[in-house]
Amino acid sequence: MKHFINILEENNELVRIKEYVNPELEITEITDRVSKSNGGGKALLFENTGTTFPVLINAMGSYNRVCLALGTNDLDRIGEEIETIFRQLTKPRESMWGKIKLLPLLKALGSWMPKLISGKGRCQEVIHKPPDLSILPVLKCWPEDGGRFITLPMVITRDPQNNTRNVGMYRMQLFDKTTTGMHWHPHKTGARHYDQYKAIGKKMPVAVALGGDPVLAYSATAPLPDNIDEYMLAGFIRKRKVNMVKCITNDLEVPAEADIIIEGYIDPEEELAWEGPFGDHTGFYSLPDWFPKFHVTCITHKKNAVYPATIVGIPPQEDAWIIKATERIFLTPMKLTMIPEILDMEMPPEGIAHNLTIIKINKTFQGQAQKVMNTIWGAGQMMFTKIMVITGKEIDIHNYQKLAKYIFDNVKLSRDFHFSKGPLDILDHSSAQLAYGSKLCIDATNTSTGTTVKQALFSKIEIDKILKFTEQEPQISGVNVSLLKKKIPVIFISIIKKEKEQFYETGKNLLKKISVSGIKILIIVDYGLDMNEVSMLVWVTLGNIEPERDIRSIKLETETPCFIVDATRKSKLNQFKRDWPNIIVSDDTTIKDIDEKWNALELGDFIHSPSKKFKQMIFSKGASVKEK
Repeated sequence: MKHFINILEENNELVRIKEYVNPELEITEITDRVSKSNGGGKALLFENTGTTFPVLINAMGSYNRVCLALGTNDLDRIGEEIETIFRQLTKPRESMWGKIKLLPLLKALGSWMPKLISGKGRCQEVIHKPPDLSILPVLKCWPEDGGRFITLPMVITRDPQNNTRNVGMYRMQLFDKTTTGMHWHPHKTGARHYDQYKAIGKKMPVAVALGGDPVLAYSATAPLPDNIDEYMLAGFIRKRKVNMVKCITNDLEVPAEADIIIEGYIDPEEELAWEGPFGDHTGFYSLPDWFPKFHVTCITHKKNAVYPATIVGIPPQEDAWIIKATERIFLTPMKLTMIPEILDMEMPPEGIAHNLTIIKINKTFQGQAQKVMNTIWGAGQMMFTKIMVITGKEIDIHNYQKLAKYIFDNVKLSRDFHFSKGPLDILDHSSAQLAYGSKLCIDATNTSTGTTVKQALFSKIEIDKILKFTEQEPQISGVNVSLLKKKIPVIFISIIKKEKEQFYETGKNLLKKISVSGIKILIIVDYGLDMNEVSMLVWVTLGNIEPERDIRSIKLETETPCFIVDATRKSKLNQFKRDWPNIIVSDDTTIKDIDEKWNALELGDFIHSPSKKFKQMIFSKGASVKEK
């Protein structure tokens, strides 16, 4: 970690903050401002936290910094190296000389495997037994959080049947000095290990590593197959093995160079604890639920250890760049093992990893997009993808404006929108059922079938007609026609919603009265949202819809079908029975306090709080929306 901090400083990617900053809410407010500035801002090292530990945050919060963390200047190179190794290992070798030539590669692979070393590691230079979690500068991130949360933990567990190790990243809410929650979702390997210990009636040893080489934290987030050791991936990326040492109070092994180790156990026979709420990476609060309790038996750390943290919330945040690394690194394994036709992949920050994925393929036969669609929806964590767009090879999927034009040139709504049902991420708040609902795949590959849709050319007169109509409708509180001006047939409007079918009736009336040809998508959002930022409108839309329920087709007398999308909050008006979460914003007191101390922080030009623009979207106090 200290070495990484030095690298960040050498590359002008770190700001040291010497002024006292409270880990409760204040670190988050500062980080949120910085991480949303151009290019992800800088990494921040808070040196005065009221504890003996400085806090490093936003350390991987830009493309350049995540590259520095993984020791490369191009994330695609890691995937390319995986492909080279894979092809060398699978190449037919009939002669003895061919097999001998493989030995250097096998030796290199062996040198990247984690290794247990004797004695204590640097992570055990200081031992706290009995333990006290209050010595750590654990963050309370957002005002409605249930407490303080460890946000960048590498949670180490072991399969009780075959002893294979797993390293996952699950948030941990502090309950007291020796107890936390363990928030692993049912599909996670840690949860499966927990079920196995419960079945055999034994306590489950758990260790949590914090800090050390940043490649360790990245590897804990990587979507590896079961029984593939995350520290082997870390060794491959770093080209040296991860040295491991035995814990003090259990038999697990932890990285010797980690900054902090928290040892303990979970008793599967113990009652679950009420954990949360928590301001999550969706940009909304994840609401409280029952999770296991982690009992701490020992805390160890390096002398002069650094406490690592991250915050999540309304995108973009640091996690967007970690997702970008995964997108680039795991594109090659997907191509080699599941989808040979895949050429590229893009996971926009507005899609928060599981709400939107764009796939480029080399299409050679009809139905190929559907084949890819079904493969992805059946593949590991990709099964949670809510909306998928599949394109042909002729478009740059990282240029969103060109991509949008390409999609609407090639997509026929009645033919190329494919709805399905299946697992959704447990944090998806829009589905009627927890972690299950509808999905959508948009097939934009039909470029050679003779049915390419001619793009409408919207005139200034037509756009003025839309604006005039929306100004006259009392239920419409805002409109965004910026995409029309770029020849992209999509409109956003915001409404004050009072009736169940209001979104559909409002949209239908607008489309009939303005009589503007060629509009394909009309998206309706709640009042209060800043209608000037398309990226935020896209984020809200992706988060608030269950595709099959909330996308309706309307066919006007002389027009091709148009889809009306209900991206408003669902409530009792919609017979929606689950609690709907509030979006995440800082409280006014914290914003004011940081405004006043900004100059003392020496962070450069003043940055306004991003939370201010979302205040109108808070429908009631608390983590969930209270019905009026």
